[in-house]
Amino acid sequence: MNLLLILAIVFGVLVLVRIANVAQMAAELSGESEEDEQDKSNKWNSIGYLLFMIGMFALIGYGLINWTPLMLPVAASEHGVEVDNLMNINWAVLFVVFFITQFLLFWFAYKYRYNKNRRSFYFHDNNKLEAIWTIVPTIVLAGLIVTGLVEWNKITDRAKSEDGVKIQIYAKQFDFTARYAGTDNKLGASYFKNITDVNPLGVDTMDAAVNDDRMSSELVMPVGSEIELVINSRDVIHSVYLPHFRVQMNAVPGMTTRFHFKPTVTSAKMKEITGNDKFEYILLCNKICGVAHYNMKMPVRVVEKDEYNSWLKGTKMAYTKATDAPAEAAPAAPAATDSTAKPMASK
Repeated sequence: MNLLLILAIVFGVLVLVRIANVAQMAAELSGESEEDEQDKSNKWNSIGYLLFMIGMFALIGYGLINWTPLMLPVAASEHGVEVDNLMNINWAVLFVVFFITQFLLFWFAYKYRYNKNRRSFYFHDNNKLEAIWTIVPTIVLAGLIVTGLVEWNKITDRAKSEDGVKIQIYAKQFDFTARYAGTDNKLGASYFKNITDVNPLGVDTMDAAVNDDRMSSELVMPVGSEIELVINSRDVIHSVYLPHFRVQMNAVPGMTTRFHFKPTVTSAKMKEITGNDKFEYILLCNKICGVAHYNMKMPVRVVEKDEYNSWLKGTKMAYTKATDAPAEAAPAAPAATDSTAKPMASK
């Protein structure tokens, strides 16, 4: 198969060379000079550039119309809408610059193609023009960077709401575990060296805040509440990625990262929006972390506050001391008997 492909390419090149030779011979027989031939060739090449530009713009337009909805799902968080707005502004600036520069590039190639009756103009410099194409892009880029930085600082600040929900995400090959703050709304301390079979999250058993912490293999969040994710990794670098909430943050071994956001659309509502009764939010690992990376995910649900509270009460404790388990009752000792007692006579 590869040999046939190579032979086809070689044959195609030979055919093109032969056609060029025939065209050159035809020009010589017609009495055209080399300069006339070059002028005609440049004309057709420049027309080809224009046709290529039209085809390229048509393909880009088709992609924008048909593929834009596939780029990102519906935003389901408060900051997600603002992130999408920033993205749209960036796209608008990029496309304006792209279409203007590409149009001028191909149009100039057509308009200023070689012409034997025209001489080129030597344009030494233009300080005004150079200032415009330096200052304008600088202002535009600075505006994009500053607005993006302001939004990023808002996202990465620690949650300020006192009734917010603190959730620690533990990442390891190849799953996630969530630890929830209990009624005190404080996550107990944890340290990776504390990890054991009975303490899989490595919590500090001396910290009183640990006593009411909960854990789950499902990420459930109350709609409209500030969510603060405290992210850790037990082995390699992972990435906590929640596409619908526009959340992505690396989970780095030996380092704690944070992300806070406010979900605004419940799972039930998103099913209506998407028209998909089987829709589910999902948390994915967005870093290639090993052979089973493709399967490293966690189900996510956004529910009303009351439903969230009921669900949290039904989750298991993050750490249960072995001594907290109720001791089994010792078997009752047999009743003592009086060896001197005489047996009761039967009537």
